[in-house]
Amino acid sequence: IYADPAKRLELCFRPKDPYCHPVCANRFPTSTMLLKVRRRTTRRKTQKDTEEPAQPEVHFEMEIIGIVTTVYKFQGMSDFQYLAMHSGPDGKQTSMYDKVLMLKPEKEEFFNRDLPLYIPPPIFSRLDTPVDYFYRPDTQHRDGYNNPQVSGENLIGLSRARRPHNAIFLNFDEEEVPTKPLDAAVQTWKKVCTNAVDRKVEEELRKLFEVRPVWSRNAVKANVNIHPDKLKLLLPYLAYYMLTGPWRSLWVRFGYDPRKHPEAKIYQVLDFRIRCGMKYGYAPNDMPVKAKRSTYNYSLPITVKKPVSHTVSMHDLKQGLGTSGSSSAKKSASSRYKLKESIYIFREGALPPYRQMFYQLCDLNVESLQKIIHRNDGAETECTERDGWCLPKTSDDLRDSMSLMIKQIIRSTRPALFSSTTSNEDGKEQLAYESGEDEDDEEEEEEDFKPSDGSENEMETEILDYV
Repeated sequence: IYADPAKRLELCFRPKDPYCHPVCANRFPTSTMLLKVRRRTTRRKTQKDTEEPAQPEVHFEMEIIGIVTTVYKFQGMSDFQYLAMHSGPDGKQTSMYDKVLMLKPEKEEFFNRDLPLYIPPPIFSRLDTPVDYFYRPDTQHRDGYNNPQVSGENLIGLSRARRPHNAIFLNFDEEEVPTKPLDAAVQTWKKVCTNAVDRKVEEELRKLFEVRPVWSRNAVKANVNIHPDKLKLLLPYLAYYMLTGPWRSLWVRFGYDPRKHPEAKIYQVLDFRIRCGMKYGYAPNDMPVKAKRSTYNYSLPITVKKPVSHTVSMHDLKQGLGTSGSSSAKKSASSRYKLKESIYIFREGALPPYRQMFYQLCDLNVESLQKIIHRNDGAETECTERDGWCLPKTSDDLRDSMSLMIKQIIRSTRPALFSSTTSNEDGKEQLAYESGEDEDDEEEEEEDFKPSDGSENEMETEILDYV
């Protein structure tokens, strides 16, 4: 038995066997009593005129020995017990402990012996507490549901029917674009559009789509003051969603086909990620833009501290506002749910709010970047799924220019990070490419209601909303 009074107690069936996984007990504070109970039995004397045997009398004596302030509870399983054995041709088991365990410094002959193949387990079970896996039963869709008619190649199938937001999804290779919303989308929006605030927001969004036929959801959030849950119902009422191609993750006005209009190239999406790496002078942790999550920080399945989602009441949806009495009431009603412009506009001299951003080309407010975008104005001949109406490798050129701008900003704010920056073959300093991560949503003002940007990867976020 091994006990660390501050942490846990371990009980091992074979303490000297390194392949014997112990069962662990966690330390808990308590306020209980330790009782000493004694059972005393006495026999009564029988009368001479009766033949019945005497019945014993049982007495219990209890005594309080003391107060218990700490207990160790064995709540986990003992896990697998692994034996270092070898099965011979005759089925006989042979112990291999003397051959694989080094109990003292050994000579070279110990390591050059011919032994049967023995591969010990690299790790025992990750969890020793029983948990429910919650295996999903076979999906039971509602009557009238049909599986989507799409190619099965490289496709992750749907595990359930789409959520009832009634959005229309379009792939780049589909010929026709929808001209009107689904009847269910119309009925759903009419059902929740119950006041003048909602009707005003609907009119504002219509005007936005008239001025600009393609919008990202973050761009809409920065221009229209509407509760995020209502926006999920309003967007499918006015636009359809592009799944693939140069306009992926964007909302397009019904009836508008960007594949037929060369001028629609300014609405294409650019997946931009800030580049960083130790060998280029600074680590991701040195970035002024911090990451929200990392693959090194994850929670086990038994974790109970999970984020609590913002509960929306029917009153919130009817009023289109946040909860009354909260600190968010200090903000004007005209901007309560609006996001900052930096959520969708790139400006020279300013850092993006996240390490991965989805920009529309028209929102890159830098003259040099716009020159790259408009290099082939008037000479657009074909709209491709990769580059849209732009020249090939336009996205790569934009990313390189934006990365240099961002590096200059970081250099000006943290010059010490670039004291030993290496250079590439062209003599230009370059940052290592970092995989996209979801970033931290840092608000300068403390509020009870914080509009959730979700992931800056808008496609991921919106697919989770509607699928």
